Amino acid sequence: MRSVLRVLLRHVALASLLGIALGTWAAEPPRQARPMAEDPVTEARLVVIAEELRCLVCQNESLASSHAELAQDLRDEVRDLIRQGKSDPEIKDHLVKRYGDFVLYRPAFKPTTWVLWVGPFALLVLGLWVLWRVLRQRRRLAPAQTLSPDERQRAEQLLKDAS
Repeated sequence: MRSVLRVLLRHVALASLLGIALGTWAAEPPRQARPMAEDPVTEARLVVIAEELRCLVCQNESLASSHAELAQDLRDEVRDLIRQGKSDPEIKDHLVKRYGDFVLYRPAFKPTTWVLWVGPFALLVLGLWVLWRVLRQRRRLAPAQTLSPDERQRAEQLLKDAS
């Protein structure tokens, strides 16, 4: 069992290193920032909206803080929608129609987003259940650790001799 665990840990470590290496290799260099909107109200509204949107490249960064090229393009698209007079909900609806619910940091709780909301908890429960089953099976398969009377007497004698 320990050798299986060691092999599993090695594979996890190698996969993690590979992921880090590929992430570093695939990371985009920072681009020259595009000029902000001429109107500070438009720019302030952009920041508020972009904080509620997820960068589709980075996935764990908001659209406002991401330096990815796609994030900059999406910010430009949001600026254009603001200039067209769209409301905040209309802008979010437009982006959801185009990119799906994943673009929102807090997607609505509906049948198509149940996985986003319930998935992490379901995986946690599944992992705990698997751990419980493995430990229960291991305990059941473990040989009984009882000593025969002769072995017990020999162990007591060895303990007495050691002191």
